[in-house]
Amino acid sequence: MVARVAQYTLDVEDVDRMAAFWSAALGYRVDQGGDGSAKLWPPAGTEGPTVWLQGSGTPKRGKNRLHLDLVGDGDPGAEVARLVALGARRADVGQTGDERFVVLADPEDNEFCVLDHPPS
Repeated sequence: MVARVAQYTLDVEDVDRMAAFWSAALGYRVDQGGDGSAKLWPPAGTEGPTVWLQGSGTPKRGKNRLHLDLVGDGDPGAEVARLVALGARRADVGQTGDERFVVLADPEDNEFCVLDHPPS
């Protein structure tokens, strides 16, 4: 028996703001929880983990110990530009400049990467 990733949970300060960003970034559907949380679902007919945005009421502290690696279905530079237009920003976590990915941070400074190509 093995485990598989079923859901990515992220503690957030502003659930509405982060649901808007991540749903637009991933193309996911949002279900607002009555408990101050939100669950994001992949588009119908696709597979992928759900995303649970759990309201913490506190800002993020320090570098993420776990992060998402995203890959677009087209030009990686265009995908980075699209995510920045949605509210992401470039982040420096010690890159050398030779990486085949770009590090971004969401509106609450949670780091994630945009890969040049799908992992192999």
